Amino acid sequence: MSEAGVAPENLEATEAWNGPLFDVWQDFQAVVVSNARAHGVAALADHHPAPGDRVLDIGCGLGDSTVQLAELAGRTGHAHGVDVAERMIAGAREDAARASVQNVSFEVADVQVAQFADTYDYAFARFGTMFFANPVAALRNVRQALRPGGRLNIVVWRRKLDNEWLHRAETIVEQFLDRPEEYDQPTCGPGPFSMANADTVTDVLKHAGFERLELARQDLLIKVGDDLDHAVNLVMSIGPAGEVLRLWGDRAAEIRPKVRAALLEGMADMVRDDAVYAGSSTWSVRALAP
Repeated sequence: MSEAGVAPENLEATEAWNGPLFDVWQDFQAVVVSNARAHGVAALADHHPAPGDRVLDIGCGLGDSTVQLAELAGRTGHAHGVDVAERMIAGAREDAARASVQNVSFEVADVQVAQFADTYDYAFARFGTMFFANPVAALRNVRQALRPGGRLNIVVWRRKLDNEWLHRAETIVEQFLDRPEEYDQPTCGPGPFSMANADTVTDVLKHAGFERLELARQDLLIKVGDDLDHAVNLVMSIGPAGEVLRLWGDRAAEIRPKVRAALLEGMADMVRDDAVYAGSSTWSVRALAP
């Protein structure tokens, strides 16, 4: 995607998602997608597209959510997935083609500056709205792409304290490292918890022009690793703890073994017979376009 198609304030996050974070996402795709899908399924259980709907999937990543939405919309409906990362969209197209899904399409787009050619009945985002530098502008564009009465359903993380696998890892890493003042790696923008506060996400949607807002809390026990080593590898790669370690890069090489040992000890109580599990919590935020 050319820089002309990305808001200047989103360039760094775009670089991150199209580069190092894409690589991490691929490395941990099975566990990350299964967890995201669990929260997406919960959000869609009582608020989903109707057969025949045209659906917009915001921040679709590798497109499994878009395929899910296409199934809900049925053969007479269609799901269109958008993501700012070219590599994500390339992977989404490949996976959909491999699965012979006909009623999906994908587009590289920064929703904050995009002007959508089509009109949609339903818009969905599964952890796809927290990284915009200007979420009001992005969601205003989504609202303008919805028909009057069109429905929105976005899934966002609630506060860190209610997502114990991420919060605990961050507190452990903070015992060894603070976020560096100088770094060469791109960051993911505002971050995964930018919409965690109910008042914040409500204000964003109101200023974007949405009406009849509702927040549904979703608390789920999710798998965060096949075993303890896998779970520690995950939290050392993604989330607040993973970002601190990534930004330090090779400068933290000597201390990483100590960090890892502390995480292995600090997350040991999450181990069950078959895998590692932890509590997680999201909002499913629903609204209507006037």
